Amino acid sequence: MFERYRRLISFAVAIADVILINLAFGLAYWLRYDLQWFEAVDEAYFVPYPSFIPISIALTIVLLGIYKVGGVYNMPRGASWFDEVYRILNGTATGIVLMIFVIVFFFRPFLYSRLIFFYAGVLITVFLGLTRLGKRALRNHLRKRGLGVDRLLIVGAGEVGRTVMRNIVAHPILGYHVVGFVDDDPEKGSTDIGRFKALGSTANIPRLVKELAIDEVIITLPWMYHRKIVSIIAQCERSQVRVRIVPDIFQMTLSHLDVEDLGGVPMIGVKDISISSSQMLFKRVTDVILGTVLLILTLPIFIVVGIAIKLDSAGPVFFRQIRVGKGERLFSCIKFRSMYPGAEQEQDRLLAQNEADGIFFKLRNDPRTTRVGRMLRRTSLDELPQLLNVLMGHMSLVGPRPAPPSEVQRYLPWHRRRLEVAPGITGLWQVSGRSELTFDEMVLLDLYYIENWSPLLDAQIMLRTVPTVLLREGAY
Repeated sequence: MFERYRRLISFAVAIADVILINLAFGLAYWLRYDLQWFEAVDEAYFVPYPSFIPISIALTIVLLGIYKVGGVYNMPRGASWFDEVYRILNGTATGIVLMIFVIVFFFRPFLYSRLIFFYAGVLITVFLGLTRLGKRALRNHLRKRGLGVDRLLIVGAGEVGRTVMRNIVAHPILGYHVVGFVDDDPEKGSTDIGRFKALGSTANIPRLVKELAIDEVIITLPWMYHRKIVSIIAQCERSQVRVRIVPDIFQMTLSHLDVEDLGGVPMIGVKDISISSSQMLFKRVTDVILGTVLLILTLPIFIVVGIAIKLDSAGPVFFRQIRVGKGERLFSCIKFRSMYPGAEQEQDRLLAQNEADGIFFKLRNDPRTTRVGRMLRRTSLDELPQLLNVLMGHMSLVGPRPAPPSEVQRYLPWHRRRLEVAPGITGLWQVSGRSELTFDEMVLLDLYYIENWSPLLDAQIMLRTVPTVLLREGAY
């Protein structure tokens, strides 16, 4: 489905590009010859627009060819808007330079203004870039209704399989709906991972492909199961289902592999799967600087919220709770109090009403919450005092969700990897659904963050946190 959908969208976008390129060229003519921006046009060199129509058509053909060769109409799955705009900018610049060289300098050196091509290049990039934004908005709208989404079956629930799952959770833009997974290990094949359903053993693949209308199968089995892999590929081909293989070289997970190029010879090495010491230092310095600035800027909010809490109910302004930090070290997490005093002792009574999936507790309409507390939770202002934890080194601005010891005691071995870095005030878990996520999905996002950390990723998460908080997505 995805390939058919992508071909249809690419054709529609190409048609729109033809219209917009010519529209941009017409607007460039207006700016150059009618408004005469930056430089006046001598009447002796004035060229009527009909003379430019062949140039506009030729530029359209050249740009469409360059865009096609440059992959503008065949972007990789999950490519960002910036990736698309970069390719458009590169292709447009190449086409404009080619037109100037071949037409202006070679054939008609004094007739056409070169400035019009500069205007056209800028306008074409802007118009086509905005078109891609519209395309993405339409695509996301359709995907919410199940259109243009591939139904995916994952074969293997080991570390490599979970790596695939967490990448899919972290990148909804990929357009996959994971129907479930299969594994020949009886325990793995019968234990769900969050919303990812365990569908039994690999023997069920032919039946599942037909009954669940699977579009694509991703195989994540270890390399020694090559005969089974070949058999699964043959089964998928008979059912006309696309199949992909994630190689597990020497039973090492993808997060361990570092691929380099040695003069055209690919080399596979082992890399550190966690954040390095130098990266940790950079992250810590950033936390201290930004945390201090944010604390100063939010002092008025601290005062207003503190007064509101005191007027609303008896008890302290701040609430402290023991949480597990980096390396399983315990620390006291500071929040604005959002519940009545003694609320923690009442949790056992409410366990039957728990609305969270997995091993943590969450209740949408928690009766222990005060009136001010409900507002604080909806706006995430209750977490503002955690800036003090950041300055004390217990937490980071961005990182995994801080977990209580009772939750950590129930972790599976693969869950514990989220404790390799300091917990954060915000993180991928918050900007990807927060309370709407299952526990396993939250852990998958945390592990993706650890394996793919960069300053840019932190910046993206912090920027995405603002609209998430303002729109109150998944907050309760």
